[in-house]
Amino acid sequence: MKLKIIIYLILLNFNIVNAETNSIDSNNIFKNLRCLICQGQSVADSNSEFAQTIKLVVKDQIKNGKSESEIYDFLVEKYGEWIVYKPPFNKVNLLLWLLPYLAFVSGGVIIFLLFKKRFNN
Repeated sequence: MKLKIIIYLILLNFNIVNAETNSIDSNNIFKNLRCLICQGQSVADSNSEFAQTIKLVVKDQIKNGKSESEIYDFLVEKYGEWIVYKPPFNKVNLLLWLLPYLAFVSGGVIIFLLFKKRFNN
């Protein structure tokens, strides 16, 4: 009888460990979603009815075994790309992703040319 209890507790422990490693942190998802009512706040920070509804939807999706990317895809399909703070990299928003790098490189070239002109004279 003691052996059965020990085996049961060991198996239960493995199930708890697996559940913890496979679980999705809903707080990270809430922080990466924009409240469409407040627009300046994440769903995690907002107390609007919309944010509360999104929290319930995300928790329900997690309970149904959806991955984080599947949850984001579902919400983007339903509410548009505006709902996520980090939009996906695609050809539609290519300029949005590349503009900071282009500005940094062009600013560096301009500064280099100005210093080169100043020191050559």
